[in-house]
Amino acid sequence: MKKSILSIFSALVLTFSVCTNAQEIEQQLVVENRVNDAKQQDKPYVILISADGFRYDYAKKHDAKNLQNFAKNGVEAKAMYPSYPSITFPNHYTIVTGLYPSHHGLVGNQMLEEATGDRYSLGNREAVINPKWYGGTPIWNLAEENKMLSACYYWPGSEAPINGMFPTYSYKYSEKSPIDYRIQEVVNWLQLPAEKRPHLITFYFPEVDHAGHTFGPDAPETKKAVQFVDESIKKLNDEVAKTGLNVNFVFVSDHGMTRVDDENPLKLPIKIDDTKVQVVMNGSYVSLFVKDKNDIDSVYKQLKAVQNDKFTVYKTTEVPAKYHFNASDDRYGRIGEIILMAHAPNYFSNNKAPKGSHGFFVKETPEMQATFMAWGPNFANGKIIKAFENVQVYPMLAKLLGLPISENIDGTDKLANKILKK
Repeated sequence: MKKSILSIFSALVLTFSVCTNAQEIEQQLVVENRVNDAKQQDKPYVILISADGFRYDYAKKHDAKNLQNFAKNGVEAKAMYPSYPSITFPNHYTIVTGLYPSHHGLVGNQMLEEATGDRYSLGNREAVINPKWYGGTPIWNLAEENKMLSACYYWPGSEAPINGMFPTYSYKYSEKSPIDYRIQEVVNWLQLPAEKRPHLITFYFPEVDHAGHTFGPDAPETKKAVQFVDESIKKLNDEVAKTGLNVNFVFVSDHGMTRVDDENPLKLPIKIDDTKVQVVMNGSYVSLFVKDKNDIDSVYKQLKAVQNDKFTVYKTTEVPAKYHFNASDDRYGRIGEIILMAHAPNYFSNNKAPKGSHGFFVKETPEMQATFMAWGPNFANGKIIKAFENVQVYPMLAKLLGLPISENIDGTDKLANKILKK
């Protein structure tokens, strides 16, 4: 029986992190009385870094010299394919579970659970920390289940007690703490005694995504954000090197970014009776939840009659298999009965659309391609690989850390076998 969130929190000790000028920045959450099992203490260390919205070509396009140098001495993929929809929370959680969004339950940044009527959104703190929204076993849980300590300096899902468990060390999401402070906290973790030292650390950058949305992928502001991430990773790499530990780095992004038609956002093309149909908008797609299933055909026919080259209407029973977003894939009942898929540069919004965005199917909108690079003692040197699906990252991390996967996932060992040293 899963423990309640309240009982989980009662087992935790809260410690406050304070910057040098004594200004409180954020709160570190530490689960006491955990230690690395003796057999785990000689396992590799890995820092999994995400730069949100860091498109597959940004390192070259925006002159991220440090990342390019790291990749030359490690592994670089020509691109990494995000899962559909190529949205932040779904893809971050896919990276750490090896499951497509429809299989782990996070199908959008905005969601409706049809069975309960409950809604999820990034701005709803109560929903974000509720474990019921998160299926699968995130990599930090897999580590902890095997008595290997983990630390999350932000990652979607890490603030919820999934299966009654938190990472040993974690932080409530905040964009207030300076990068140098965050880097030092990572170093502090790695300087703990071996029995208390996390072997898996996650780290997250929001800046590139923010700039891409606000200014577009080609803007000087986006280049500045890319170079900030590039310089920060160089600092992180250099400071970690001073610990004397052999640490592996995996640098990923959740999706790419494309210019959208922000002057002419798409609206729902028919009038919806909200007493009969509930609507959830995620920009690149819109889900319709039809309360009376006898009404599905009539609503679908109305929408199909006004379909044009800017969007496609599907019954979710008929969504092509390539999206992994069919009703048969929908394990948690969160996709709806009808879906409207926008075609870039078109974008659904009740207000003005952003200049740049994502969420589109990567094989139809190549700008959705994400980034993958890795370097460190356990990775091949100077290797360039073909593009691959992001469900492959989780089993690679598990193999790197020597963690057995006991459940069925969508990823395989294909990536691990290509890039990890034997």
